[in-house]
Amino acid sequence: MSVSVQFKKGVLEFCVLILIKRKDQYGYELAQSVSKHIEVAEGALYPLLRRLVNDEYCTTYLQESTEGPPRKYYRITPQGESYMTGMVAEWNSFVQNVANLIEEGNEYE
Repeated sequence: MSVSVQFKKGVLEFCVLILIKRKDQYGYELAQSVSKHIEVAEGALYPLLRRLVNDEYCTTYLQESTEGPPRKYYRITPQGESYMTGMVAEWNSFVQNVANLIEEGNEYE
């Protein structure tokens, strides 16, 4: 069974913020990092990154590359870190509640 596209889209924002909190990354590098954990279309990433910048959860800067044109790197902002921390708490609560629901369901089998 595969995870639904809508579910992945919701989790993608969370994953991106966690990854750029660890270290600044450029778009393609970020797509590769996310893909190690969840399957995602690269095309879904760039609109999300634009929105995160517009919402001031991250900023961008250009850095020269030895392999072509300068790369646009994404860096999390203090506002983005605060937002991400809230998302982590919500995620942990959500996962625990779902685990509890599954456990309760298993009691009736």
